[in-house]
Amino acid sequence: MNIAVLGGGVEGNAIKKYFVERGDHVQIFDGFRDENIKSFQLEDYDLVFRSPSVHPLDKSWTSMTKYFFDHKKSKVIGVTGTKGKGTTCLLIKSILDEIIKNSEWPSREVFLVGNIGNPSIDVLDKASEDDIIVFEMSSFQLWDLEKSPEVAVVLRVEQDHLDRHYSLEDYHEAKANITKHQTDEDYTVYYSKNAVSKKIGELSKGTKVSYPLEINEKIKELLDSLNVPGGHNRENAEAAIVAVSSFFKKSVNDLLEDENIFESIKNGIKNFKGLPHRIEFVRELNNVSYFDDNYSSAFPALDVAIKTFEKRPTILIAGGKDRGLNLTEMKRCIFDANNVKKAILIGETKEKLAENEDPEKFEFAESLEEAVKKAREKAEEIAEAEESNFDLCIPCTPKELNGKENPKPVVLMSPGAASFDMFENFEDRGQKFKKIVNELG
Repeated sequence: MNIAVLGGGVEGNAIKKYFVERGDHVQIFDGFRDENIKSFQLEDYDLVFRSPSVHPLDKSWTSMTKYFFDHKKSKVIGVTGTKGKGTTCLLIKSILDEIIKNSEWPSREVFLVGNIGNPSIDVLDKASEDDIIVFEMSSFQLWDLEKSPEVAVVLRVEQDHLDRHYSLEDYHEAKANITKHQTDEDYTVYYSKNAVSKKIGELSKGTKVSYPLEINEKIKELLDSLNVPGGHNRENAEAAIVAVSSFFKKSVNDLLEDENIFESIKNGIKNFKGLPHRIEFVRELNNVSYFDDNYSSAFPALDVAIKTFEKRPTILIAGGKDRGLNLTEMKRCIFDANNVKKAILIGETKEKLAENEDPEKFEFAESLEEAVKKAREKAEEIAEAEESNFDLCIPCTPKELNGKENPKPVVLMSPGAASFDMFENFEDRGQKFKKIVNELG
């Protein structure tokens, strides 16, 4: 076959490798605008793949995700949402790995694919009918999908990617493909407190299961075994539990009646260590804790990160690529939060974020090094003051003294914006932040 791939990157190169190994000819077109596509003479190709960032301009095109769903043998648990997809996918895999290890379930392996794992085409010929695919599915991968996974998980859906999608409606319609093509034998798990997630979930022809769950002792025990901070991670763990129960076509409570399964789920959640750059603890220095949340490229993730530390004095490093979004909600999130004692603003959005705000509440930094330096100075100043105040809380009885809270301040880098104005990507941004922090003396 003669195959064209519109766009390179991880998926484009994986497609080329897959088909070249089968003796096909593959041409990758990269670094172009939509209007250039007309000159590529695509009518000369037997198959045209679009990469995720390329708009689905022609219904005859396919994509890696579409090709995978047309040829897969394994059942798929697909996860979408604006944030939390990777965490939820890893939790699902961790739980299933434990269940398989401790039971007679015949499945050989749980494969993780999509943005958080391998390109799906890499496992297409490896995964058998007995294996399970956990697929992190972005709106770009779902854009023109015509088949849905056997278990679809719809997390919170907020505004995002409007620099590539034609509109917010287009973004929502892309997400909806995860449930739109399900059969009555399939399952959908959706977050009931988000109107868009609920709407997408209700499109399914299959069994619909919502979360948050009604918390009983067993579910509380499972969620309490989670070792990563934040209410959003407990929420993701709930989604993972419901997804696993749906895969086994059981209710959560019925599944947890099996003590062996219950312990496996508990161990799967307990073993989850969190993802890099998602409210990741970096180090503690001079009574200040440093956290890397550089995966945060939009307002909802920033909001979650700030709320995670709502009981601790927080110095926030935020800002980044200006994608022309309305920043009103983001500004309120930063400047109305009681725990945010100072915002160190960087990147293209820094002036917009600071506009009409109290100058005492923010500082600008022209580089990440300068931002960390300013954040450290402010956080250590707070730590020293808190320690002095704590020491002066006398006279106290031992009981009163033990009950005193002395929360250590936090330096949190959660940009709430894309990274491309100053960095290659969010990983580059996060790695540079961790390097600077770890080199602090």
